Amino acid sequence: MTTTDHEPRLWPSDDAIRRVGEGFLACTLPKPEWTHEAHISTTCWIILERATEIMPERDLPNLIRRYNESVGGVNSDTEGYHETITQVFIRTLRLGLAKTEGQGLCARVNAVLVAPEGRREWPLRFYSRDRLFSKEARLGWVEPDLELLPVPAPNWVGPDWPAPL
Repeated sequence: MTTTDHEPRLWPSDDAIRRVGEGFLACTLPKPEWTHEAHISTTCWIILERATEIMPERDLPNLIRRYNESVGGVNSDTEGYHETITQVFIRTLRLGLAKTEGQGLCARVNAVLVAPEGRREWPLRFYSRDRLFSKEARLGWVEPDLELLPVPAPNWVGPDWPAPL
């Protein structure tokens, strides 16, 4: 696949990542700072440092919707939160983070940002544009139509999850 993606903006420190993550959770992060890198970094930070409180697969959908609304965004069938993209990134970020075990937060997040699984176009390796940007994919999980994802769905997905935040 040919990419027209820009080079990611990397983080200078653990504290910079935590500040963005905390701002997202508190809905105080300015909208212009909610970039692709901020999405990826916040998800990584939650997986690495907040997993006892926040289960990304379960909780991020509502957290993202809440944040979007707090900055004047709309979550509809054409804009705002996108279920399939979010779940693809959560699965594959877990895989990418596993490759950096033993490193600090900033090093791990930056490594994921420059890896294929941290790039904006990553889901398009597995989905056609029509399928990925369909109403069905935005509102719920849809399986890829080009290639299987490199990691299976978590076996604990379902109604037995702890209560959402």
